[in-house]
Amino acid sequence: MGRGRPDAPRPAAVQGTGGSSAVSKCSAAARGYIQDRFLRLLVGRQRRRAPLVHRGYYIRARAVDHCVRDFLLKTQGCPRTQILSLGAGFDSLYFRLKDVGLLHHTVVYEVDFPNVACQKAALIKRMKELSALVGDAGGERLGVITLSGEDYKLLGVDLSELSELERALEEAGLDNEVPTLFIAEVVLAYMENSRSDALIRWAAERFPRACFLLYEQMCPGDPFGHVMQQHFSQLSSALRSLAQYPDGEAQQRRFLERGWTECSVMDMNEFFTCCTPEDEQQRVQALEPFDEYEEWHLKCSHYFVLTASKGMEPSWTPLLSNMTVPRHGAPVRVVGSVTAAVCARHSEVPGLRRYGHRSVLIKPNVILTTGGFGEEDGQHCRMRNFHVLIKHMGCWKAGCVKQENPDKRWDERLYHTVSCLSNSLALVVGGRTSPSSAGLGMLWLKFPETCNALDPGDITVELVRLQPAAEPPALRWRHSTTEVIFKGEKYLFLYGGRSAMEPVLGDWYFLHTQELSCSVIPVEGPVPEGRHSHSACSWRGGVLIAGGLGAAERPLGSVFFLRELEHGFQWQRVETHPLLIPRYSHTAHVHEGKLLLVGGVWLHSSSVPGVTVIDLMTGLCLDYTINVVSTESFPLG
Repeated sequence: MGRGRPDAPRPAAVQGTGGSSAVSKCSAAARGYIQDRFLRLLVGRQRRRAPLVHRGYYIRARAVDHCVRDFLLKTQGCPRTQILSLGAGFDSLYFRLKDVGLLHHTVVYEVDFPNVACQKAALIKRMKELSALVGDAGGERLGVITLSGEDYKLLGVDLSELSELERALEEAGLDNEVPTLFIAEVVLAYMENSRSDALIRWAAERFPRACFLLYEQMCPGDPFGHVMQQHFSQLSSALRSLAQYPDGEAQQRRFLERGWTECSVMDMNEFFTCCTPEDEQQRVQALEPFDEYEEWHLKCSHYFVLTASKGMEPSWTPLLSNMTVPRHGAPVRVVGSVTAAVCARHSEVPGLRRYGHRSVLIKPNVILTTGGFGEEDGQHCRMRNFHVLIKHMGCWKAGCVKQENPDKRWDERLYHTVSCLSNSLALVVGGRTSPSSAGLGMLWLKFPETCNALDPGDITVELVRLQPAAEPPALRWRHSTTEVIFKGEKYLFLYGGRSAMEPVLGDWYFLHTQELSCSVIPVEGPVPEGRHSHSACSWRGGVLIAGGLGAAERPLGSVFFLRELEHGFQWQRVETHPLLIPRYSHTAHVHEGKLLLVGGVWLHSSSVPGVTVIDLMTGLCLDYTINVVSTESFPLG
């Protein structure tokens, strides 16, 4: 922000992020995520956003609202208080608070770029419902004060010009001696650090009794953080604070070193878990079809809410200190790292950038990948084509696979499973096209028993649709299908997942691989908690189930072994020490008596999952990071 500095983000670009934010909040309000009848009056244009965007703005609005109301509650005995919203944009905070009678002795000051403040002032004057709440607007515009009511002042000032801001606030009647709440909701990150730091220090030095509420991004160093930074840079609104203040601890030090005496911070996964009642969590989770759990948890781990204070009575400060915040278990104890090597390839590998897909080894050194969402023919879409990776002479070749029957096209499913049952046959089970659609059934994938398999063009796939008796159990997604052996016969153990009607499933079926019919096999022992997005792999004729997302969208840290008995199977819990960090959407492999869990998502904002090694004999659980420094340019899926 600012004027005349070539290295500063363009004000128009930063203002554009504010306008987009207002539209997104308005869309979230229209779907019932937040209760705000004033947004539509301030925003004007209506645009439907995606469920993931709705959730993001819901948790942002709830965090800010929680802290503002906490400040007003704890200072209700004071004769006067103030709220100063920095970079307020078209936010409706004042109108919501005034409408429910929470501003009896509080004045709200809002500051933004002059043209933004002028636009908002004109809107308020035009809308009777808004102007009635402000009351007497004090006639024509007075300098930087674009609108002035008894308890509402709207100022047009560049926040990075601190001396100008101070003069404008003094002119508007801001009283340094009155308990004051500063709000900076995704604002300081766009400013040069020297200027935002100066603003933080100024607020602490000039206001003896004050609180500061900050909502911003963090964790720029992991893959999600790289994408987040790239997104804002493309909007010409680079996030300037991230390099110097990459995490919550750095942000705490930032405030404590600049005059604030108390400071609390939590990421939005913690806030949603600890500061949102369970019935409210369930209400939000049920508002509309949703199946983007990974993006939701990753986004929440990359945003934080911070409250700092000084000079306030102990019962007032800080605004988040009365929250018991379980930090999702103990810090991640890493015992080493695993180096990831770049695979040699003849050319760029198409079709690897995707998610919700399934890959299966159909022949030695031949990997078939089906479905998912990614980039195809220059467009982001559900993947229509099959892709194959073939290793030959130490190098990987890749390409699309020919389909023998083009009239029977792949249905572009996601979150299905593929099980190779012979050297010419694979079974596709379940999956979905959209979160609101019914789960899909089963398909055969047939490929030649003999072929050179030296080039992608050598592989062909024939798609055969089925309607067997086992179809109903297959109508799910984010489940697992794992080969088990019972009395010498092979079965696919279909477990868990979710459906359009049930957000989490805990049932299972034994699917006979030859007859493709469900068999009743007795199972005893403690039944695992229902889950989806877990991992499953064969071991000793049974199956190991690890992690997953359980009820209320909480990651699980349990491991179960379905062990073969003479008369059936038995569930056994695998005890780990230390406890397995809850995670989901990972993969699992057994190697030399050890269960390897790779990647996935967990709720630790300070790190990303690497490789967890569980000794299946002793239960010893060790975490390793994955060294991907040399592979960052490689298009991993």
